[in-house]
Amino acid sequence: MAKILIVYHSHSGNTEKMAEAIVEGARTIQDIEVEAKRYGSPWMLGDSDAILVGAPTYHHNMTHNTREFLEQVAFHSINLKDKVGAAFGSYGWSGEAPRLVLEIMKNKFEMQVIEPPLLIKYTPDQAGLEKCREFGKKIAKNLSS
Repeated sequence: MAKILIVYHSHSGNTEKMAEAIVEGARTIQDIEVEAKRYGSPWMLGDSDAILVGAPTYHHNMTHNTREFLEQVAFHSINLKDKVGAAFGSYGWSGEAPRLVLEIMKNKFEMQVIEPPLLIKYTPDQAGLEKCREFGKKIAKNLSS
């Protein structure tokens, strides 16, 4: 059974709402295990086939929590090579954080990234939540084929 791990940080709850909807979408595909967590240990990434990072944009950048988490993954040399990677996040005016996360996944961790990242301005409405569900479903289908 393929496993998707979603790790995220959320200041206002908007990126968390996105993560929850992505989980819903991914769970519609059979034989996919999906788990969402606020950032924790970098060692939790090793058993996953796909890793999605939820990164809200704050002052044209990723949050301190997101940056620190990715730095810990690199510091501890967690092997993510060839795992599927994707990024998503809410933003107010610019949306750089998920793009930066994808760049790190692709160039530093040598992951197979799904582009573009999923960006939702401010609070996700019903249409935005549906985009999140479709994003989760797309990634799960990618793993199940």
